[in-house]
Amino acid sequence: MSTKEAKITITDNQQAAVFFGTGDTNLKHLQDISNADIVARGSELIIRGEETAVDHTVKLVHGLIDIVENEQALNINDIIYVDNLLQKGDAPRHQDIVSATILSTARGKAVKARTIGQKKYIQAILRDDIVFSIGPAGTGKTYLSVVMAVRALRNKEVERIILVRPAVEAGEKLGFLPGDLIEKVNPYLRPLYDSLFDILGVDVTQRYLEKNIIEIAPLAYMRGRTLNNAFIILDEAQNTTPQQMKMFLTRLGFGSKMVITGDITQVDLPADEQSGLIEIQKILSSIPGISFEYLGKEDVVRHPLVQKIINAYELLK
Repeated sequence: MSTKEAKITITDNQQAAVFFGTGDTNLKHLQDISNADIVARGSELIIRGEETAVDHTVKLVHGLIDIVENEQALNINDIIYVDNLLQKGDAPRHQDIVSATILSTARGKAVKARTIGQKKYIQAILRDDIVFSIGPAGTGKTYLSVVMAVRALRNKEVERIILVRPAVEAGEKLGFLPGDLIEKVNPYLRPLYDSLFDILGVDVTQRYLEKNIIEIAPLAYMRGRTLNNAFIILDEAQNTTPQQMKMFLTRLGFGSKMVITGDITQVDLPADEQSGLIEIQKILSSIPGISFEYLGKEDVVRHPLVQKIINAYELLK
């Protein structure tokens, strides 16, 4: 078995600090996942080991340096993602993965696509009037759809945002909930509020809600309506029945866009009910102007353990 040694120097000290991470967290993770030995001497990395392992690690390090040079940031999710791409035989450049800034949040954070799957999802929303996003937890399905809705509102492409969720309990009985109808369904809509608060801030969100520029509603409220000049999002769509899905899709009016998100591995409907999101893939997949975008475990941008949890459950199938 042939061995090899390679040296990579990060010439910019500030970029080297970003690359290594606070307390060398990025470097330690890189060392943990690599089949080669990685030693840091100042801003120089020395990589030793079996030839194929060294070659892979060199490609990985160069890919990560590319991210640092463009983003001035690097985290463990970036390392995992680029490593997974290389293992599949892909070697995309940073600009192939990350989109331009979509918008900045209330705290000034730039929101961008962080994976190829997310970038394709954003491109589909820009291109088509109905987009389905199907994938596991943590892939940014809901958050990015809300980001794109706020972007469309700011650009005056739509007049309002309508966020919809089916009120289905996630495998547990919550029993009687106090209050009027809005107060009863608000717990189901909480994730949508959280996304809006992060993107717009609490004060702006509350003002838009009061003026009905943003409407958050349970799915049952959509029956009989025609929604014009709106950006409409149906979240947790795996918990719609086929009849509810048809009802929702036929609300689309002129000048509007619809984004439907869901995880078909987490259906909370009764066992005898079919998911409308599963069925609709067969019905609409060939219609121009309608996109189905599939995000996978490699697109997870939450805590690295989320991806491992998804992997573990997949092994049970």
